[in-house]
Amino acid sequence: MAVQGKKVLVTGAEGFIGSHLVEELILAGASVRAVVQYNSLNNWGWLENLSCLSEVEVISGDVRDFHFCKLATNGIEQVFHLAALIAIPFSYTAPNMYIDTNVNGTLNMCLAASEQSCERFIQTSTSEVYGSAIYVPIDEKHPLQAQSPYSASKIGADAIAMSCHKSYNLPITIARPFNAYGPRQSARAIIPTIITQILSGKKEILLGDLTPTRDFNYVKDTCQGFIKLAESTELNGEVVNIASNSEISMGAVLDLIKELIGNEVEFKLDPKRIRPEKSEVNRLFGDNTKLISKTTFQSNFTLRQGLSETIKWFKIQENLSKYKADIYNV
Repeated sequence: MAVQGKKVLVTGAEGFIGSHLVEELILAGASVRAVVQYNSLNNWGWLENLSCLSEVEVISGDVRDFHFCKLATNGIEQVFHLAALIAIPFSYTAPNMYIDTNVNGTLNMCLAASEQSCERFIQTSTSEVYGSAIYVPIDEKHPLQAQSPYSASKIGADAIAMSCHKSYNLPITIARPFNAYGPRQSARAIIPTIITQILSGKKEILLGDLTPTRDFNYVKDTCQGFIKLAESTELNGEVVNIASNSEISMGAVLDLIKELIGNEVEFKLDPKRIRPEKSEVNRLFGDNTKLISKTTFQSNFTLRQGLSETIKWFKIQENLSKYKADIYNV
């Protein structure tokens, strides 16, 4: 079920992963309709920077509105549902928004896709639903642990999506990406936080706890994982990790970025960046066996290669100027 020639919809297309996925789908020969959240400025987020934008149909709306979701899915064969609120710290402040967008928005998209008889629906989950690893590597059978309102909302969204598969025969696969990184990522994430502070000339880098480990994946690999899941005929009704099968501590990531940029900087703990003790996910290390065995996916970027590409993008002043390195962005 190749994406080539398919009419596909990407929600959350203006965001970090969404904009990269739009690019990869265009390269794969798909006809892409991109949903961006409505705003009065008609700003399309990171889509504005794509060289392939003329090949993309962009529509503005909100997945919290079912009527809009029906319009968005009209004539669509495959849906990649990425629209979500994702910043963990902000979920402590505004948990209702996360339920409304992530759970109700997913329900709206699933019901709309079902009514429109879409042939494929890729629901975007997150490794945060696993919480701190009980065992590693974390496979798809690992218990789910809601350690933040964000992760709780994504657990709910995944459950809603799977219920639509079982209740309405919507052909769903839940893609569960581990920590994606790369160009265009929000400053709330650790890798762009480190890079932007260093490239802005700071000698002291303000960060939170550097002991947790993460399973980092370059965004182009993550997008290829999405596409391979959409093309698979064996994974209907399945949850699939998109992971590198490895882990690295935040502190080691800081050291590697310092080495690649060639700047000697000091780490300073910023208490504002520390999660509540029971909410911190201390270890993520994903098992990608199912993805590798059931699709033709293969990773094309090591962490060093991906970080080098990311740093190169941030070194372009036009890109770096879009970030506020002096402000902690939740």
